Amino acid sequence: MLRSYMHHLERRFHARDIDHRKVLPFEWGLEHLEVAAGQADPRARLREFNLRVTRDSEAFFSAPALSPEGYHFDGFRLSYPSAVRTSFEKNNLVQARFFPAGKGDRAVIISPQWNADPESHIALCRGLNRFGISALRLSLPYHDDRMPAGLSRADYMVSANIGLTIQSVRQAVLDIRRAADWLYLEGFEKVGVMGTSIGSCVSWLAFIHDERLEAGVFNMVSSWFGDVVWRALTTSHIREALEAELSAAEVRQAWLSISPSAHTGRLHRVRRPALLISAKYDLTFLPDLSEIFFADCQRHGVPARKKLLPCGHYTIGQTPFKFIDAWHIINFFRQSWN
Repeated sequence: MLRSYMHHLERRFHARDIDHRKVLPFEWGLEHLEVAAGQADPRARLREFNLRVTRDSEAFFSAPALSPEGYHFDGFRLSYPSAVRTSFEKNNLVQARFFPAGKGDRAVIISPQWNADPESHIALCRGLNRFGISALRLSLPYHDDRMPAGLSRADYMVSANIGLTIQSVRQAVLDIRRAADWLYLEGFEKVGVMGTSIGSCVSWLAFIHDERLEAGVFNMVSSWFGDVVWRALTTSHIREALEAELSAAEVRQAWLSISPSAHTGRLHRVRRPALLISAKYDLTFLPDLSEIFFADCQRHGVPARKKLLPCGHYTIGQTPFKFIDAWHIINFFRQSWN
């Protein structure tokens, strides 16, 4: 009975803005990637690109550090150039809000969910502050002040344009790593990450590629990026465009480079604490895909705790679940950094 009720709520919340969801046409989007132009089949070129990334993901998810002068901070808002240059100048300037916690030496980089509004996760930042932990709330690519003119949703972050989506995810990962650079420049000694939904995905990719990130909370987790887009309630409008050209298996392969489960070869190095949160009735990050993620971590000995909440992808943001979720997140960092 609870499952049926939660699924009903998930569909109702999803339907609220369904008329505003823009279906971009399918495109390979190889011009957004470091793929040489040529006459070869785009499938073959994309396959070669993904294999190259998974073999040397360190190079793909790393970027030169900025000089201290590259950051602009006014005491509350932080901005700095993204390591990834896109076609939209507004998107190329990373925007973040900083919530300091007095004299503490601990900070968490917060990456919200897809299409989060500007106030999303602000209460969590202030909750962390109560326990002496500063918070830096990032705006994801194409979100908030980074959104190009004419858009009302962050449709370029995840779309049926394969290459643009890969570029956006990579950009978000590199934005996190440059945020960590700034926090260390500011004198913080312990820096962690926390992300929700796609924010969880990009935070995880940053976490496994940057050993300076000492702890992480991954709020709703999944394994294969393409499977999520193909099967999720939230991205059903994107599947409409994808399935005209690709099968489910081809979509998984197309987005291999940005899938957490494609990078399990790095997990034997991860000996830093992590909290993995999943929603039992999630119609977006489906439970079977989350179980693959959990199994990957367990198989490689990642010191991760697992929390399963009796809600869904949308309802985790509703009372009482948002308070339960926040308690687990804050308590994890507080205990990890005692």
